[in-house]
Amino acid sequence: MELTKVHVPAREGRAVRVAAGQLVRVSTPEGAQVSDFFAFCAADTTEHLSAAHTRGHTSRLFPRLGEAFVTDRRRPILTLVDDTSPGRHDMLIAACDPARYELLGYEGWHASCAENLRSVMRELGVGVTTVPQPVNFFMDIPVTLQDVIEWRSSPAAPDAAVTLQAEMDCLVAVSACPQDLVDINGMRPGPLEIEILDK
Repeated sequence: MELTKVHVPAREGRAVRVAAGQLVRVSTPEGAQVSDFFAFCAADTTEHLSAAHTRGHTSRLFPRLGEAFVTDRRRPILTLVDDTSPGRHDMLIAACDPARYELLGYEGWHASCAENLRSVMRELGVGVTTVPQPVNFFMDIPVTLQDVIEWRSSPAAPDAAVTLQAEMDCLVAVSACPQDLVDINGMRPGPLEIEILDK
């Protein structure tokens, strides 16, 4: 049963509270939109979903269905339970930030996932001093046999979604990545949707 649905406009972020046992679904209504996804333990927000610890936990670059994402204290925080996309996701690339756009040659202010995270967590009363490595849903970043990272446009079709089960009470933040200088969103950032559901 759907409890909450939150629209995430293109280039913006939103945050929601998710109780242990609930499901959180993130979808790309128009397709090909990367979601920078962050999660924090509600009881102690210094504990957060960690891509690095998750890679060590699963011995994979990305969890399979039924496998958990873990925190920087190596505790399961969310489990991947469904994926209607082609399954191309990333846990290697840092959240975009003002320095990234400056290095890409952009002049002036540009929306970023790092600033989106800080803004939406501030609305929940949480100050984020260090931006964790996000889980980048719908982001296609293969590693070649020559150990080169390739930047590809997301193959996710319209309404593709990932669903995760919360293993603890947590705060989830989602940024509709505003990257339009590197072709990961088809050079045209779009919206995302967040749904909170009971099992």
